[in-house]
Amino acid sequence: MSVHDFITGIQHVGIPTADLDKTMAFYESLGFERAGLFPNGKNRCAFMRLGNLTIETWEGDPTNPTAGAINHISLNTTDVDAAFAAAKEQGLDLVNDEVQSIPTFWEKGIRFFNILGPNHETIEFCQILK
Repeated sequence: MSVHDFITGIQHVGIPTADLDKTMAFYESLGFERAGLFPNGKNRCAFMRLGNLTIETWEGDPTNPTAGAINHISLNTTDVDAAFAAAKEQGLDLVNDEVQSIPTFWEKGIRFFNILGPNHETIEFCQILK
């Protein structure tokens, strides 16, 4: 098996922000709808959606106020454990040694892992738990 066997498409693009309310208002002015607003430790994380594009934006992490502000691209993953095993087998550049989770996102949480691409870009493989 290959890691691509567990990917169905893009899930979201991650952009940290210094002002979550301002960022949500900006994307709403472009026609995005707030798909979710979740606690993230002491901070908040919002998912803004327009058609098939979802932007994850959150407060509490450093931001880059110049071009290059995107933090990660997330791929929708059907089986994160199998995808993780396949990524290890393929020799992909894993950021962590294990699958991580955020139980407060969506109804039942998410599980994910990250790899680095050839340009040191972060690519997240994310499964929304059902």
